[in-house]
Amino acid sequence: MVITFICAVLGEPNNGTTIATLNVIEAMKKRGHEVRVLCCDKEREGQEGYYVVKKVNFGPFNNYVAHNGVAPASGKDMETIKKAIEGADVVHFNFTWNISAKVVRYCNKMGIATTASMHTSAENYTNHIFLQFSRFANWVMYKVLYHALFKHVDAIHFPSQFIYDLSKKEWHFKNYGEVISNGIQNDFKRIPVERPKEFEGKIVVAYTARYSREKMHKVLLKAMKYSKHRDDIVLILPGAGPLEKKMRKWAKKWCKNEPIFGFHDHEEMVKILNYCDIYAHCGHVDIEPISFLEAVSVGLPPVLTDSKQSAVSTFAIDKKLNVYKHNSPKDLAAHIDYFIDHPEAREENAKGYLGYAQKFDFETSMDKMEQFFLETIERKKHEKA
Repeated sequence: MVITFICAVLGEPNNGTTIATLNVIEAMKKRGHEVRVLCCDKEREGQEGYYVVKKVNFGPFNNYVAHNGVAPASGKDMETIKKAIEGADVVHFNFTWNISAKVVRYCNKMGIATTASMHTSAENYTNHIFLQFSRFANWVMYKVLYHALFKHVDAIHFPSQFIYDLSKKEWHFKNYGEVISNGIQNDFKRIPVERPKEFEGKIVVAYTARYSREKMHKVLLKAMKYSKHRDDIVLILPGAGPLEKKMRKWAKKWCKNEPIFGFHDHEEMVKILNYCDIYAHCGHVDIEPISFLEAVSVGLPPVLTDSKQSAVSTFAIDKKLNVYKHNSPKDLAAHIDYFIDHPEAREENAKGYLGYAQKFDFETSMDKMEQFFLETIERKKHEKA
């Protein structure tokens, strides 16, 4: 089949949505399908299968948009859009923006099957205008997303049961949908790794997430102020994003040991997680917490927020040990301290997740995505017949 991916925002693989998108693109190519990608990444111009359009011009706000890493594709270049779509069996949307709204209506007019992944929540948009905690603002944003894109596609891919239930029950998405995990790469597993000498005698706590407000690194950094093991804890915070400077300031204020910042590639992340002791997950919003699943797959015990806008606590096997009160540095510190004080509980808890994480095998997920596309194409053919 021919699949065209509409990526209003693609960019570098330094966030969950982009990584998930690139993973499914490569997986479909590997399975022998022709894949096309419509995006606004100029550096991809000339690459096989890529169709590049201009970015939206926000005028005086262009620098702010670029700083936040969310500069979206413009829908004005219909000539390039039509080339990317012509002859496609299915058009898949991974990001929502005005280009998505324009393209999905064109596809419906042409009778082309359409699917979309619910990778981003309302809070991923409202956080840019400092309204990520406003229930009303998020309600409005979900309505906008639904009417702009999701109600117009033939099927929706939901990466977790959590976002499926939220979309169907609370936000009243009425389309056909399937729950398919984005999947965990098979190399996230327990392997023998030598811990770097600078971490000898230390407790290493990791949290992998983009440096943005909704990921709430501030809670973990401030938790160090309240931990009785503050002198012994080193934080590793793999990622990148607009809040890095602020995070470094918070670290100087609350951490005894300077955290490790910066983006790491896939291979390096496997090694890092294997020499860590505990994984913390603090984000206000998470549709499918892949970084958490990767961490428990290598044998780390997790400490997870109970945010009602995040799926992560629904994966906890022991609510008492693994779940702390959202946005509470003191409660997060208490949970981390408990695992440090009780190494046997830490080890036992970690073992409980090893088999659990196998349910999110990457190749199995990609097989399901392939079937999801094929079945949507078949349903569309029957509708047209």
